[in-house]
Amino acid sequence: MPVLPVKSYLLPLLISVAFTTTAQAETYYINSVTGDDRAAGTSEDRPWRSVARIKDFPLKAGDRVLLMAGSVWKEPLTITRSGKASAPIIIAATGTGPRPRIDAGGVSSYAVAVMNAEYVSVSGLEVTNDAPTPAQRFGVLVSAENMGVTRSIRISDMYIHDVRGNNDRKDNGGLVFRATGQRVATRFRDLVIERNIIWRVDRSGIAGISDRVTATNWFPSDYVVIRDNYLEDIGGDGIVPRGTDGALIEHNIVRYAGSRAPGYNAGIWQWSTDNSLIQLNESAFTRTRYDGQGFDSDFNSRRTTLLYNYSHDNAGGFLLICSPKHNDQDNLGNRGTVARYNVSRNDGSRIFQLAGNISDVLIEKNVIHVGKAMDVQMVIATQWDGWAKDVRINANMFNVAGTARYGSEAGRRGPDYLIKPGFAYTPQIRFRDNIYAGQHIDLPEDGAGKPTIAYKEQAADWQVPTFNPAKPDGFAEFMTRHRDWMLMMLRRELGKPVELRHPTRVSIFDTRR
Repeated sequence: MPVLPVKSYLLPLLISVAFTTTAQAETYYINSVTGDDRAAGTSEDRPWRSVARIKDFPLKAGDRVLLMAGSVWKEPLTITRSGKASAPIIIAATGTGPRPRIDAGGVSSYAVAVMNAEYVSVSGLEVTNDAPTPAQRFGVLVSAENMGVTRSIRISDMYIHDVRGNNDRKDNGGLVFRATGQRVATRFRDLVIERNIIWRVDRSGIAGISDRVTATNWFPSDYVVIRDNYLEDIGGDGIVPRGTDGALIEHNIVRYAGSRAPGYNAGIWQWSTDNSLIQLNESAFTRTRYDGQGFDSDFNSRRTTLLYNYSHDNAGGFLLICSPKHNDQDNLGNRGTVARYNVSRNDGSRIFQLAGNISDVLIEKNVIHVGKAMDVQMVIATQWDGWAKDVRINANMFNVAGTARYGSEAGRRGPDYLIKPGFAYTPQIRFRDNIYAGQHIDLPEDGAGKPTIAYKEQAADWQVPTFNPAKPDGFAEFMTRHRDWMLMMLRRELGKPVELRHPTRVSIFDTRR
């Protein structure tokens, strides 16, 4: 065998080493005070100045972009490059001091955006997008268009506040994830939104948008997780995933939703989804009575589960389950909603509202507290292109220090429903083994004719931990205290340990029909 010359033998090795070095992940630094966009950006001593620098920069898989603490930019941050499963592109904060701040100030519709990119993580930033007049604006926008399946995006530990969006549109606000595509059906897979503070934004807090959500055009995002977020002073809806299958909405806190937006709003709900699991959330102080519930299971949705949630002081009540009439084009109706082991306290107007063509509903083992001097509709069936059917209301504890009423819609007065006794239009609403304590008007069959159980509010720890979003330090400790308090309160009220679930998704054999 001939012996290769040394130069010929070493050349492939040298090329391989050079390629490995070139492909090695890099760290880039951006500092709004000391930076220079002509610099290499690869060290803290030679950082870039502008976040606009990275929009078209050829970031590679595994690259990190670190924004210096104390920096402020009056421009948007746009991520357009993708990482890989084993090497995501990471945008994060570095240094000590105030969070690096993206203050878009209306110069862009968004402050931070992940645009047609995947395997990306963004964390640790402060984000605002205020302006003198409302417009369609976002704090953080995650957008995929004509991308097919867009994978593995993380938005975490963000402080998003003062976003002056348009309260006439639900598709803007604090944090929006949007999957659209007229040419290529598009969805997210493995999208995680967690540990964010969202405060004083219009219109939506956290919202999903999709154009593949109808009965005949269905391409849902999957492995979506919305967890451990705090939302306060939201113009319209708090948290609303749309077009998802198996979404997990867990241990979020929504307070003061429905603060400014006209129309119908609620704290935490889903729209056109399958198998949503909404568990261990607190929804409180929703201000409107146009809906205005803490929770809602809505349009064109199957098998929504609401489990171990705490709803309190919502103007519109605890839980709305609703959908108009089934049709073959866009709406299968609302089927298979389960509300189990939830606690409601001092919710107003309508505790359980059953609106329209909903079916196969199970409401069981919830604990309801109605405060002194309150007069509420405990269960009301309302018309929306039809009436509810196949609803089971079993083994709930209805503790009423004020007055509770049961029946069907007899008319409307603005945001409020007039109620008449009985469920003549909805004979398939069945009550069984519920406990009625206090004053109840027009009791269902399982409570009618039985001796009245006296009820007086008992002393208990209802002091849920509070948080001031104007002072975001200490947020992680607050969320830990809040979760511990929730678990303690639920064990006390339900008389059993809390056993959280994992979400499921539709089988490939279970088509929408």
